[in-house]
Amino acid sequence: MATKMMAASSEPTDRRALFKIISTTVASVAACTQLQTLQPANAAETATKLTADEVNSVREAVSKIVNSDLNKGPTLVRLAWHCSGTYDKVTKTGGSGGGTIRFKSELAHGANAGLAKAVEWLEPIKTAHPNVSYGDLYTLAGVQAIYAMAGPQIPWRAGRVDADESTVTPGDRLPDADKGDPMRTAAGLRATFNRMGFNDQEIVALSGAHALGRCHRNNSGYEGPWTPTPTNFNNLYFKLLKNVNWTPKNWDGKPQFENEDGRLMMLPSDIVLLQDKEFKKWVDVYASSERKFFEDFSKAFSKLEELGTDSSLYTV
Repeated sequence: MATKMMAASSEPTDRRALFKIISTTVASVAACTQLQTLQPANAAETATKLTADEVNSVREAVSKIVNSDLNKGPTLVRLAWHCSGTYDKVTKTGGSGGGTIRFKSELAHGANAGLAKAVEWLEPIKTAHPNVSYGDLYTLAGVQAIYAMAGPQIPWRAGRVDADESTVTPGDRLPDADKGDPMRTAAGLRATFNRMGFNDQEIVALSGAHALGRCHRNNSGYEGPWTPTPTNFNNLYFKLLKNVNWTPKNWDGKPQFENEDGRLMMLPSDIVLLQDKEFKKWVDVYASSERKFFEDFSKAFSKLEELGTDSSLYTV
């Protein structure tokens, strides 16, 4: 009887102890959850806005890379282009927002051959400026490289938030240089750029980036520069495209065109800008006015670099 009474009297005490343990556990879980919310995995995922000093410091560091080796400038522009040009306006996937070109799986896409080195060049800047997301870094490097190579000062906004590797898009979203014949090549250009939200005028304006750099056979199967000034941003690409007699190159590589002395080249997707009358009228405009080309290119490139972002972008 005494034993039964003791058991009965201890039951409320046991319940109170159990309730105390449960309450403590719930509180601990809540505290951990709050801590995880306040302290994200990396600085790029924070909502902290970049300061003008941070952005200017990144600009200076990019200019230093370009000025130390002008041939790096066009590659940085290409990195920004390919970082952004994967956008699909229907599925709302791809674009520069997540900075996913830093991942090996995206760098392995055929069109991105040779861009891993550009990612490496920018990594020390990222380390020095952890608040700058990769998406912001790659796009800012693109516009600053253009400016460092005598191009226009292109509007740029910050606020991209890096995504994980699961958001890497398929490897077939960038433009093809050749679809086999002019009609299909023109249709391919329109299909790719229309998917991103660009019209014919913007397609031609963005093609003017071929004023910079050169093709490397080991990367793309094509070889040579478009212009004799591949580290200077200007409208010479359009002047040469329009006024030079381009003939098919006789070689064992991919089909491309060359000028009379074989020092310069054009891709089938360049020549089609002359063959398609809607494209050609913009080639004529930009060949005759560098000011107009700079103006339209700036708008189109700024639009390109903001594909895959949201309304959280802001001007610094």
